[in-house]
Amino acid sequence: MEFKNNELLRQFECRCGDRHIIIEYSIQERKLFLTKLNPNGCDDEDLINDFIKAILDQAEEKRLRIVPVNSGIVAFFKKNPSYRALLAAGIKI
Repeated sequence: MEFKNNELLRQFECRCGDRHIIIEYSIQERKLFLTKLNPNGCDDEDLINDFIKAILDQAEEKRLRIVPVNSGIVAFFKKNPSYRALLAAGIKI
């Protein structure tokens, strides 16, 4: 899975055909806040999940904790309990 971290716009970008999937974020105190998921009409749920997994794997390498703000990201954590260890302290899903 190849994605781009657009630091200027504070968003991760991934191609889905001729469209882009975008996840907006902010980083504060070693925490990665995933604030908005915009699939831009891409209905490939497996691609979106792989995109989220790639972001979480990179965050784990950088030793960041995750704070999911968007309901789509929260739903991902509910479906994938193995990634719950990355959540910031005090966040229950």
